[in-house]
Amino acid sequence: PPAHSHSDWIGPPDKHSNLRPIIFYVPPEESALERRLREARQEAQASNQRFWAQHNRAFRQEKEEFIYSRLKAKGLEMRDESGQKATLNAEEMADFYKDFLSKNFKKHLQYNRDWYKRNFRITFLMGQVALVRALRWLRRRKKNVEQ
Repeated sequence: PPAHSHSDWIGPPDKHSNLRPIIFYVPPEESALERRLREARQEAQASNQRFWAQHNRAFRQEKEEFIYSRLKAKGLEMRDESGQKATLNAEEMADFYKDFLSKNFKKHLQYNRDWYKRNFRITFLMGQVALVRALRWLRRRKKNVEQ
């Protein structure tokens, strides 16, 4: 982002995780509490990027293996006569999706727990930052009224 920017910047979707990365704005006089909030948000983003990149990689690989094995069992090749990639019908793919989700249930459960923990921490820090800013604003306002 340009040096004069005063906000977070959101990039295009990552090709592995499909999540849009964020470049967080760092104010010049960032307080320790604001820094903790920003770092918590950055850590949450990095964790989400890692999880979904790994998950999507495993999904694509297992999907290809599933399709290959089903086509091979039918005596078919990965490409048809015209060179098009062979596909399976929706019912066959539903078997794969169901199995994949079942196999990864514990990973998703752990990811959701971690996600909630991170977001509760971020929300708590956001509340603290908002309170400190409100008190700072009230002190400035009181000071201006007294002058």
